[in-house]
Amino acid sequence: MEANGLGPQGFPELKNDTFLRAAWGEETDYTPVWCMRQAGRYLPEFRETRAAQDFFSTCRSPEACCELTLQPLRRFPLDAAIIFSDILVVPQALGMEVTMVPGKGPSFPEPLREEQDLECLRDPEVVASELDYVFQAITLTRQRLAGRVPLIGFAGAPWTLMTYMVEGGGSSTMAQAKRWLYQRPQASHQLLRILTDALVPYLVGQVAAGAQALQLFESHAGHLGPQLFSKFALPYIRDVAKQVKARLREAGLAPVPMIIFAKDGHFALEELAQAGYEVVGLDWTVAPKKARECVGKTVTLQGNLDPCALYASEEEIGQLVKQMLDDFGPHRYIANLGHGLYPDMDPEHVGAFVDAVHKHSRLLRQN
Repeated sequence: MEANGLGPQGFPELKNDTFLRAAWGEETDYTPVWCMRQAGRYLPEFRETRAAQDFFSTCRSPEACCELTLQPLRRFPLDAAIIFSDILVVPQALGMEVTMVPGKGPSFPEPLREEQDLECLRDPEVVASELDYVFQAITLTRQRLAGRVPLIGFAGAPWTLMTYMVEGGGSSTMAQAKRWLYQRPQASHQLLRILTDALVPYLVGQVAAGAQALQLFESHAGHLGPQLFSKFALPYIRDVAKQVKARLREAGLAPVPMIIFAKDGHFALEELAQAGYEVVGLDWTVAPKKARECVGKTVTLQGNLDPCALYASEEEIGQLVKQMLDDFGPHRYIANLGHGLYPDMDPEHVGAFVDAVHKHSRLLRQN
């Protein structure tokens, strides 16, 4: 590190690397913690900042993304920041129209209906240039973080992005997207390949811009059984990790830990642990001890408190955290929720969760 406190890329030197060390499987003084959707509507200041413009305009404003990313860090001693953005900026960059409908969620006015609709998608190689606003947000946030904690970049995994592009929004069954898998397997693979080819330069670009870790969200893993998952999700999850790492090496960029979070993908834990990611994220339906048996000692686990546990009293949150930390143990572990924070959660209870992780994990190491 240079004497002026700047790191190799000219960013302020990192003061708290606990999250990164745990991700790489190194020993830490305490268990690091962050929360999925920590920059979210549960924070009054987030709602205030967001009120000014529509959702995707906010995503396209580096200044707004930076502010939203930093808000939870002003309140809580979190061990990582995650850039404020959305997984659906990738389908947007491929030329699809996406709007965020208040109270309903994302909506694609013209979803993919026929195989020939794939011809309307942009070349995946141009996607990164379309998403320069995300890179700008990451660089600005890295500067403003002033080395306090690492910054995580992220993207949606190919299957999860495909579900939105085919369904035209959220769905309880994913029946349209799964119909493609059964009736149009070739076209499905073609689409998943396009998405993979878009995601790789996008993720590499995030690291080049200053992201110090990457998380891939396979949010809709649970809609696929083991067979479909191993055919249409896992190969692309593996490929993203492999190609991102190869491209980082080629670009002379230092490797960053990668996290795979496949929600409700408990049936594929063993495979996910061998998919080329340093960290496997768990949802709350997985028992920590079973997960550890399943994945072995070679990966770090991240998770997995039921977000709804934050509705409990602060005292009970403390007990639930203690139990979770006992079950996961002090090594190769990052504390998180098993899914994102919900808009009606009390920020005080989020603070109680973060503090309980720090407190109990220090005690656990003393004993």
